[in-house]
Amino acid sequence: MNNPSSTITLSILGFLMTVIWGDPFIQFLYRFKLGKIVRVEGPEEQYGKRGTPTMGGVMFIIPTILVTVMLNAVSIIGVNIIGQSFVIPMVALILFGVLGGIDDWMGMDRRREGKGLRARDKFVLQIIFAVFLAWLIKYRLGISHFYWPGNPEPIELGFFFIPIAVLIIVAETNAINLTDGMDGLAGMIAATAFAGYGVIALMVGQTFIGRFCFIIVGALLAFLWYNVHPAQLFMGDCGSLSLGAALAVIALITGHLLVLPLITIIPMAETLSDIIQIGYFKLSGGNRFFLMAPLHHHFMKLGWSEVQIVQRFWLINILFVLFGVAIAMV
Repeated sequence: MNNPSSTITLSILGFLMTVIWGDPFIQFLYRFKLGKIVRVEGPEEQYGKRGTPTMGGVMFIIPTILVTVMLNAVSIIGVNIIGQSFVIPMVALILFGVLGGIDDWMGMDRRREGKGLRARDKFVLQIIFAVFLAWLIKYRLGISHFYWPGNPEPIELGFFFIPIAVLIIVAETNAINLTDGMDGLAGMIAATAFAGYGVIALMVGQTFIGRFCFIIVGALLAFLWYNVHPAQLFMGDCGSLSLGAALAVIALITGHLLVLPLITIIPMAETLSDIIQIGYFKLSGGNRFFLMAPLHHHFMKLGWSEVQIVQRFWLINILFVLFGVAIAMV
């Protein structure tokens, strides 16, 4: 199979494998009342979503695993479609998916009022997982460098690779998590980001990573079939944490770290808005810089509809994905 045709085929396969079990999965979640509890400090516009099934990340994580494992098994007969380099992004997807799933499960306990794992415990586990993934990238794949746009020679990070990689993985994981606050928003942003890195991976010769990216894109498009407004299920931390970790790992493997803030401009803006809000609140003695943080809630308070916010944020992110890919290819 040539590269373009096989990549498109794998993306379609990821879509079909996900969409085919969407309805049964949602019915399962409804039957066992695995619904979201809306936190009281959230915007009142979100209260109508109480009871909508969560843990939707399972919908695209499992098909992605199945597709990549099955295609890797095909190599036994001499057809090398997916290769071995997908393993570390897959490990990231699984580890952070399990962590997010536990958080979602605990958050569905009404006695906890929507609160999942303690923030400190979740953060510590994220760091532990990130250190493990960074170690795998450096010592199993032998990657500890990044590329400066316009310079074809890699810049070696050496000892500093692991702490930098941990920072990137944890930051990106939480950035996607903060973005997951409106129907379809995190899914659309993640799909375009993975498509951007899929193109970068293919153009720099990392074909298997590129194909893995487009399997996720297909699976996310199928998930969005059920997640766009009004959402039939939510991604939950199971989905957002896993996507953020896998995307960061792919950025590290390709070596194109510097374009990650561009390709994920909306998650970066969401994170900065949260940091600014908290910092300003403390420094000003209780005043707020934004009407509500993260950023998408601020625009909702300004009167934008949820659909307007999601579509406009997505369009902005598409433009910056194109910009990021162009810079990476300089």
